[in-house]
Amino acid sequence: MAFQITGISSMATRQILADLVGPYEQRTGWRVKIQSIGGVDAARRVRAGEPTDVIILASNVMEQLEAEGHVVAGSRADFARSGIAMAVPSGAQRPSIADADSVKQAMLKARKICYSTGPSGDHLRRLWERWGILEALSERTVQAPAGVPVGRIVAEHDADLGFQQLSELLHVPGIDIVGPLPPDIQAVTVFSAGIANSSSQPKEAGALVAYLTSREAEAAKRHHGMEPA
Repeated sequence: MAFQITGISSMATRQILADLVGPYEQRTGWRVKIQSIGGVDAARRVRAGEPTDVIILASNVMEQLEAEGHVVAGSRADFARSGIAMAVPSGAQRPSIADADSVKQAMLKARKICYSTGPSGDHLRRLWERWGILEALSERTVQAPAGVPVGRIVAEHDADLGFQQLSELLHVPGIDIVGPLPPDIQAVTVFSAGIANSSSQPKEAGALVAYLTSREAEAAKRHHGMEPA
């Protein structure tokens, strides 16, 4: 009987994992079922003891989960790197993102700004605090619910600007991607994969982690807007 390897990941890596799972199943004969949900919910479910074999989340979260005993010690490996990009509704005027001040002015002029519950959203809030505009934007920001792409809200014209990992914006219909944040305010999130302590088949889970973090998996990562870690 074929093995079934289960996994849990954040939404940011779902497209990459979907591309990688098929070839791996064909090669090994194992079934691979990875559920991609909001990163906050994913970590909560792991901490609640939900059985799974492999976990793929932001590296800082994976480090915490390992320290708490939810990830097999020493099994973590960096999976991919992702920067934050800006999006607008299709056909809308694209603001300048030449430098930090250009992005700040675009935010101050926007009717509504959408951001995520994940690392990109945390970074934006820190930027607003640093710039002293958090209060000024408080009535004009909307946080996408966990698991809901920022791009979907922008596509429905419920926000003028949207900010999220490029990989999560890349294939959303109804939006135009303005581009990545300029280097002086960019934040790159590293995603890591590791073996869950709840796994009943850690050897097979380890083999999947090795594949996901191998050079063979690099093309899929670039295709979906990330870089190999």
